[in-house]
Amino acid sequence: MKMLVLLGAILFEVIATTSLKMSYGFTKLIPSLVTVIGYFCSFYLLSLALKSFSLGTAYAIWSGLGTAITVIVGVILWHESVSLPRIIGILLVIIGVIVLNVAESLPAEVHQTQ
Repeated sequence: MKMLVLLGAILFEVIATTSLKMSYGFTKLIPSLVTVIGYFCSFYLLSLALKSFSLGTAYAIWSGLGTAITVIVGVILWHESVSLPRIIGILLVIIGVIVLNVAESLPAEVHQTQ
């Protein structure tokens, strides 16, 4: 359940960021409203996710996956460039999110340092 809340926060963040581009500097009403509402919903759901996730892990997943998905949306909607470095960067973000998820689920003893 906690992951669904965080994924919802990511979805709203991607919608808001996409609408931000479509708002043309807040000169178009509907995309501007979607941007404000989307970010509000995203931050609200992120605040709920922070009850279950550590701050660093939640923020890394939220911003990392949000960034990766937003890049993909940009490629699809605006035909932004796709290059090997961009693909490698997105893959590294996704790998990092996976590692953080695995680390979050490990027992507390593993996280302690001497």
